[in-house]
Amino acid sequence: MVRAILGRRRLTWAGVMLFLTVAGPGIITANVDNDAGGIATYSLVGARTGYGLLWALIPVTIALIVVQEMCARMGAVTGKGLADLIRENFGVKLTFYLMAALLIANVGNAMAEFSGVAAGCEIFGIPKFISVPVAAVFVAWLVIKGSYRTVERVFLGACVFYVSYLLSGLLAKPDWGEVGHAVVAPTLSLRPAYLVMLIGIVGTTIAPWMQFYLQSAVVDKGVWAEEYRLSRIDVITGCIVAVIVALFIVITCAATLNKHGVHVNTVSEAALALEPLAGKYCTYLFAFGLLNASVFAASILPLTTAYSICEGLGWERGVNNTFREAPQFYTLYVGTIALSALIVLTPRAPLLTIMYLSQVANGILLPFVLIFMLVLINRSDLMGSYRNSRTFNVIAWVTTVVMIALTLALVVATFLPGAGPAG
Repeated sequence: MVRAILGRRRLTWAGVMLFLTVAGPGIITANVDNDAGGIATYSLVGARTGYGLLWALIPVTIALIVVQEMCARMGAVTGKGLADLIRENFGVKLTFYLMAALLIANVGNAMAEFSGVAAGCEIFGIPKFISVPVAAVFVAWLVIKGSYRTVERVFLGACVFYVSYLLSGLLAKPDWGEVGHAVVAPTLSLRPAYLVMLIGIVGTTIAPWMQFYLQSAVVDKGVWAEEYRLSRIDVITGCIVAVIVALFIVITCAATLNKHGVHVNTVSEAALALEPLAGKYCTYLFAFGLLNASVFAASILPLTTAYSICEGLGWERGVNNTFREAPQFYTLYVGTIALSALIVLTPRAPLLTIMYLSQVANGILLPFVLIFMLVLINRSDLMGSYRNSRTFNVIAWVTTVVMIALTLALVVATFLPGAGPAG
């Protein structure tokens, strides 16, 4: 009996250690989704609709898990990134157009992250002409000088700092009974402002870049099919943690700004408005969370661009390679960072227009990416016994159709009066 118990303990610890060797890509990808744009969206949702849209985070979690799980599974089974598979199965010409759209979208998204760096640092009294260049140099140095393992450890460390939003939510002292009811009891409205906020929540959840990055990260980490069940836990854990963070951002702003009728238009305004309502520590935690998320995402988005384009065009890529081994990879990475940071620092730059265009590019790209994923993951010659089951296909296709409809609706809503992106 003792030997059996000890054996079971050894097996448990072995399982834990094996999980730690494959964990990372899922947790990192899902948490990067809570970037400057996501935080702005969730802040405005809480400030403008209170707890009314908390229920939407449950189906959003399911959608995120379904799509991310498929990407991680394809990476583990095929050993290839998503752009690689698209090029090999759908041709170079189509892949080129997809990569061009991804580049446009990611430059716009990276600009939003450096705008978040500027907004977060300005709350602490640091001007953007200092914060943005420092952040740009840091994220470029991190990948150029680091190995995959080093970079991943830094990214996982950044995930820990999202706890600042949980603390700010506690400092806001919400009515937890009201919060619990709002999560499980949907409230629906046909008011345009409500619909735009609902579309915004869903539209910020699944972005095209996430699928490319996650699959490339799984491949780069060396996760294989035999270890995939543990990688799935990594994906599900990351999705749940990311949505919990989003939940607390909404709660913070609902319990303070919405409750007191404070109107805000940007995430920096939301952070500053928290001080007289919940104290300066709440403001500082909220601003620190924005800064951490923005630097984190400013590292990932250019990395995604470099991975995807190099995969799609058949160039060498990966942070374990040197610049001499993968010059196109590092040139794309640094170039995306430099271009995004310079545009943010340029006086009178049309930031809103560029962000609009990036949202349009995301909306155009996402349907193709999701459909390609479903076609590929059901190929028996690629996936073997790991292809989707009939039940999973039904869930995945329903999720895909809903995500396509809502993402396209988000693109349309972006151009409605008063529905522009929040910075």
